[in-house]
Amino acid sequence: MDAEKPRAARSDLTISTLAERPELADAFWVLGDAWPRFVTEDPVGWILWGRIVSELPEYVLVATDARGELVARALSVPFALDAKGRGALPDGGWDRVLMWAFSDRRHGTAPDTVSAIEITVAPGAQGGGLSYAMLDAMAAGARARGFGTLVAPVRPSAKHLEPRTPMEEYARRLRRDGLPHDPWLRVHVRFGGVVESVARTSMTVSGTLEEWRTWTGLPFDAAGEVEVPRALVPVHCAADQGYAVYVEPNVWVRHTL
Repeated sequence: MDAEKPRAARSDLTISTLAERPELADAFWVLGDAWPRFVTEDPVGWILWGRIVSELPEYVLVATDARGELVARALSVPFALDAKGRGALPDGGWDRVLMWAFSDRRHGTAPDTVSAIEITVAPGAQGGGLSYAMLDAMAAGARARGFGTLVAPVRPSAKHLEPRTPMEEYARRLRRDGLPHDPWLRVHVRFGGVVESVARTSMTVSGTLEEWRTWTGLPFDAAGEVEVPRALVPVHCAADQGYAVYVEPNVWVRHTL
């Protein structure tokens, strides 16, 4: 189907869970964030992202090279998609699935699905097929734990180049070979994923105008839509009210394992 096959992962790569390699916990944080500065202010992620590392290390993957240096990480969470009141992948995307996962954990609800949360590759290791290898390892881990479905609220990697294009239109755009226009969506589809829906309110970041100036270096001094570097859609600035809000859409992709 795909004439442009993903690159094979490097032969010197070792992928383990953090539960298997707890000594990499400190290096895990040193690897840094792939997110834009303002996205790290999403309150749901702020509260729950670190809990994946501390409470669900078996769902955290770490990749090391031949020197033993950490070159990539991946996080996922188990949750009950088919629980009462759910069933469909939520418009709330990344935020909602994190809340569902930790609510299920608190209430002892058995999970039936795994959601990807993040894959980060070290800057010096990008372009070598590591993102595909981490996705493959994430799927293999979910399958080994008895799950039949892996989903991902994907943040399309090139959407920031056209922030005013509706996400529904962007997510469905295909190349001549039938693969998604977006590179990160293309990785998922090559791996067998199906683009299912748009998570319209996947992340929400609100802050004062001064906070947004700090996060972006932009003036935020006029009301309206502000295009921010690496934002997938414009930020709504309510200058007369003294705040701005960013509501990021993501794209749900479903993998049958």
